[in-house]
Amino acid sequence: MAKSQQTYNKREKEKKRLKKREEKLKKKEARKAEAKEGDGGIPFAYVDKFGNLTDTPPEKTEEEEIDASEIVLGIPKKEETDEDKFDPIRNGKVSFFDHSKGFGFIIDSENNEKYFCHISQVQSAEMNENEKVTFELEKGQRGMNAVRVNKAE
Repeated sequence: MAKSQQTYNKREKEKKRLKKREEKLKKKEARKAEAKEGDGGIPFAYVDKFGNLTDTPPEKTEEEEIDASEIVLGIPKKEETDEDKFDPIRNGKVSFFDHSKGFGFIIDSENNEKYFCHISQVQSAEMNENEKVTFELEKGQRGMNAVRVNKAE
């Protein structure tokens, strides 16, 4: 006679699996019944006009009418003011200049900031320290640079 292919261990595992399935079904049925009995559903939270969370819905009388044509999408265009308009030609004084290396620094007379200046941007013949100059600013690799430098009259 042939032996049964199912061993004791296999039968026990099958029984455990079926038992787990039945327990799972019972829990599912219990959850369904509980949902039907209770008030059911998720409680709502409302936000009032001040941004606070409440459990009561807002009253309709509190709503404010908003004109859709007044809503600006994007960034509004900047209006030019007198502060925005400035003369590109600035006045200053040479604080340091090294003729052997060909660079120096100019101090702006308005805001007392130092700006780098290279000999290639000097339009007059020579530049000496403590000399009054006019110049324009241009963005360089390490900050603002003085360009088109001339001696002031």
